[in-house]
Amino acid sequence: ITMLAARLCTRVAATRPLLQPLASATPVFATRTFQTTPKVLDESLEQAAKFIGAGCATVGVAGSGAGIGTVFGSLVEGYARNPSLKTQLFSYCVLGFALSEAMGLFCLMIAFMILFAL
Repeated sequence: ITMLAARLCTRVAATRPLLQPLASATPVFATRTFQTTPKVLDESLEQAAKFIGAGCATVGVAGSGAGIGTVFGSLVEGYARNPSLKTQLFSYCVLGFALSEAMGLFCLMIAFMILFAL
């Protein structure tokens, strides 16, 4: 058995000279590779997702505008019903304006965070 193993080793060494590198040998079988998306496509998809997310986040700014309009509309209506409560109604109006505007600014802040921080 050792003689057969020695004969096989010498035959392999004789058929493949040491001067020829192994990497230059052409493969006999076809190789399979995984097909992945190119990096450019991944980056553009990520950019599109950021724009869609920022657009969805800025929808709240429209709600803020509607809320501010409702607050000042209610101020005018309340003042028309009872002019003697002008100072109290105006203080409530300023509070409602500030809360509604804060929600709009929070939505805008989230949109900017999506665009520039992620």
